[in-house]
Amino acid sequence: MNLNKPLRRWALGLLLAALVIPAQADTAQDQAAEKLAGLLGGAQTLQGRFSQLTLDAGGTQLQESAGLMELKRPGMFRWVTEPPLEQELVSDGKKVWLYDPDLMQVTVQAMDERMTHTPALLLSGDVAQIRDSFEIEYRENGSVSDFFLTPTAKDTLFDSLRLSFKDNLIYDMQLSDAVGQRTNILFMSIRMNEPLDDSHFVFEIPDGVDVIEE
Repeated sequence: MNLNKPLRRWALGLLLAALVIPAQADTAQDQAAEKLAGLLGGAQTLQGRFSQLTLDAGGTQLQESAGLMELKRPGMFRWVTEPPLEQELVSDGKKVWLYDPDLMQVTVQAMDERMTHTPALLLSGDVAQIRDSFEIEYRENGSVSDFFLTPTAKDTLFDSLRLSFKDNLIYDMQLSDAVGQRTNILFMSIRMNEPLDDSHFVFEIPDGVDVIEE
């Protein structure tokens, strides 16, 4: 009987470790989610410029663009890409309009679960859903805070996402998809919590364009 005591203690130690490690992981996840929710939730509105660069898996540049963005919590945004890749993406929190002037076409669709993983909605959406939608890791280096998000759902627009804040203000976002394509969005001249009327987030469909309802 005495010969089995060390073995029993070892087995008990493994059991306790199995119980403790997930608890520590959950705590880390909760802390990261709480930190990110605090940073995002503190910005009821955001306005500024962005530049966007997309690379393939080998590092070859696929697309470069720039434009203006306005965000208002919860779920409202206007994301305007300037020529030569002119587009306008607008949401009032219920509908999303995508306007392509070159095609003279507007696509209108209801907000759905897939749309919640777009960059604009990640910054303006419901912060309470972040912990349910992503696995989150968090690193801090001086005034810079980096959050690494992995979607828990399979049908998403990207496989991983990094959100970076400097002095508690968003300044960089990087998305990677299943084929290794990377999109980096740099935010500039950001203004936070200045008044924005809801009318900014309703798209007026121009005369003569094709309208596609989805």
